[in-house]
Amino acid sequence: MTLIDAHLTGNRNRNRLPAGAGAGAGTGTGQCSEAFSALFDPTTFRHIERLGIGPGWRCWEVGAGGFSVVSWLAKRVGPTGRVLATDTDISWQTSAARPPVEVRVHDVAADVPPGGGFDLVHARLVLDRVPDREAALRSMIRALRPGGRLLVEEADPALQPLACPDEHGPAEQLANRLRAALIAERGNDLAYGRGLPRLLRAAGLRQVEADAYFPLASPACAALETATILHSRTSLTSAGLTTEADIADHLANITAQPLDLATAPLISTWGRKP
Repeated sequence: MTLIDAHLTGNRNRNRLPAGAGAGAGTGTGQCSEAFSALFDPTTFRHIERLGIGPGWRCWEVGAGGFSVVSWLAKRVGPTGRVLATDTDISWQTSAARPPVEVRVHDVAADVPPGGGFDLVHARLVLDRVPDREAALRSMIRALRPGGRLLVEEADPALQPLACPDEHGPAEQLANRLRAALIAERGNDLAYGRGLPRLLRAAGLRQVEADAYFPLASPACAALETATILHSRTSLTSAGLTTEADIADHLANITAQPLDLATAPLISTWGRKP
């Protein structure tokens, strides 16, 4: 289990955290969500702005998991637009949504895609944990109007697997050993993110582009690292991948000294439906 997976276990289709950022239910979830938004929302918003979002756009936020992206979209599309936020679990919705936002229970891989012809479909850290990724991609593309844009963002832990890329002492060495343990526990495709450009082209999208981003030395990275280790400590020790002593030392190191912690790259890929 990587740091992304720790968050995923709390809710399979929520906003997810790339390796180096995450938490599960009952372990600093609120703190993780705030840190995650601080780290990755600006990147997501930059890409959506580049795609030309404006008043009247119809947007589908897949696996929303919260309101940070949804609220931003609602401001951009205005009262004449539409923002549909879907998830398999909408327990994060604590109050009734107001136009132009609609929240709906939906499984992107299993359910019929919502109609209406969307100008933008966005999924962030969703497909990596969907059992049938091909079906999910097909569903999102079907929901686009001709000329509509798809933006998919997924982590790639294999591309940058270190917790501390600038390893120079015992604390960084320990952090990297624990990151390796988290990755070893994961068991699904660690390189899915880098394949997104090929997959979107194969699905028939045009003007496909991508880039990668990973935070380094941010206080939010430290908060997410702590929450993930706390969430994963039982599974890691039960599997013999690390010890309670190593976990305790790592958590103390995060608090006591600056560690330039990093996340796995977030691969953002976008394309246009012909």
